[in-house]
Amino acid sequence: MAEKASENVVYVGQKPSMAYVLGVMTQMSNGQNQIFIKARGRSISKAVDVAEIVRRKFAKDARISNIEIGTEEKALENGQKVNISTISISIGK
Repeated sequence: MAEKASENVVYVGQKPSMAYVLGVMTQMSNGQNQIFIKARGRSISKAVDVAEIVRRKFAKDARISNIEIGTEEKALENGQKVNISTISISIGK
């Protein structure tokens, strides 16, 4: 997940789920055929919720084509290293 920001990527964080659903739907209405929903750590469950809301409520023809999971290693200020889980969900028409 260390790539530059692309216009077909929605990064999930602390906002309400519907804010990210709106982002995904905006991408779809702008002609994007494939959108990547990405999250790290505690936001992973919210990313799954966003994908499912889009697929079940708003874009019934949308399909989840790929899910990638991984782990990033991050160094804290005190020098300690921690692992952070990541997810990337590819959803498209």
